[in-house]
Amino acid sequence: MSNKLEILREYQKASSKLDQLKSQEADKIKSTSVNTSSTQVITPQFGNEMTHLNEECMQLNMILEAMDASED
Repeated sequence: MSNKLEILREYQKASSKLDQLKSQEADKIKSTSVNTSSTQVITPQFGNEMTHLNEECMQLNMILEAMDASED
């Protein structure tokens, strides 16, 4: 099992990548022209990767919380 510092680094890396993808996705949506007379369908470019990273962050966060609780 990895130590707490390694897990924290993994969490920070995944969280940073997730934030970056969210920002890119938002920029993509902002840059599309909006025509108010028709419906625009927005398809996520990084949806699967963002879902995976979000799940990874949640799991790593749970591990870190459990480690903190066990230290008390």
